[in-house]
Amino acid sequence: MPVEKAIVVGATGGTGAAVVEELVKRGIRTVAFGRSRQKLEDLRANLGHPEHLMIAVGDAFRPDDIVSASEGADVLFHCANVPYHEMVNKLVPLGESVMEAADRLSIKIIVIDGIYPYGRRQMARATEEHPKQPHTRKGKVRLAYEKMLFDARWSRAKVMIVRLPDYYGPTANEASYLGSTLEAIAAGKMTFFVGNMRVPREFIYLPDAAFMIVELADRDDAYGQNWHIPGAGLIAGSEIVQLAQQASGSAKLVIPLGRVGLSLLGLAVPVMKEVVEMLYLTQEPLVLSGDKYERLIGPMRATTFEKGITATVHALQRRNGAILTVKSN
Repeated sequence: MPVEKAIVVGATGGTGAAVVEELVKRGIRTVAFGRSRQKLEDLRANLGHPEHLMIAVGDAFRPDDIVSASEGADVLFHCANVPYHEMVNKLVPLGESVMEAADRLSIKIIVIDGIYPYGRRQMARATEEHPKQPHTRKGKVRLAYEKMLFDARWSRAKVMIVRLPDYYGPTANEASYLGSTLEAIAAGKMTFFVGNMRVPREFIYLPDAAFMIVELADRDDAYGQNWHIPGAGLIAGSEIVQLAQQASGSAKLVIPLGRVGLSLLGLAVPVMKEVVEMLYLTQEPLVLSGDKYERLIGPMRATTFEKGITATVHALQRRNGAILTVKSN
């Protein structure tokens, strides 16, 4: 059945903001839920203050907050996350809070997650049946998270997990590998690139991901399953940087960060140290198959990297220009 009213938990994050924008574009009544009223107001302003977008300030770790903000909603998009260095202790409790709310509301819930539970690549293109054999601490936590989401105790909520590769886009932030890199390039600053810049990897443009996530939400038969949403193909970091610099008109230095660089940077920025164990994904990329989506839902939406990266850089420049204008006034 078509979504009539939705709530997006974690609405100001990279994925959450893209999902909110897609829902609003479709004219769906939407509640943007997050901790920061200012960020929620900024999100609403960026979308032109649509009448069918409401904001709700609350804590996703408190089920009562989610329930009170969800009146009349038939679908909950769980886009909230925790910082890398807090994942072990906070990810599962966050998921349990959101699932408790969804279960009390008896609604459908779409959980956005990544590829960490799979561990090392065992298929040329990973289907939803790829073995889950995580060898990292974060991968094991993510697998425990999946098991919790599909636990039988949630008897009234209908849940699906949508798995994305690394992403980029106008709403991406420092929580994504590319977010801070593209933001710095857009601003004409020196920056870092996480991982090997020569090995082609998979990235998805967030507006594409949001479109396909909302398409899945409409399908009652999609729940109770994992779904893969792949990107537009593979691209090396050097190509990403070249496209971004062409779009920005700036060519400041971009330094690749490997194990040593991330460990040193992690002395000052804890989250960077946590990236080290995931570097295997930058050396032996796991590529997602979209066969199941195409077979049961329809064609994938795949914006070219040239178009997506250019649009992202230009959007970031417009946003930074608007911020500077406000500050100068």
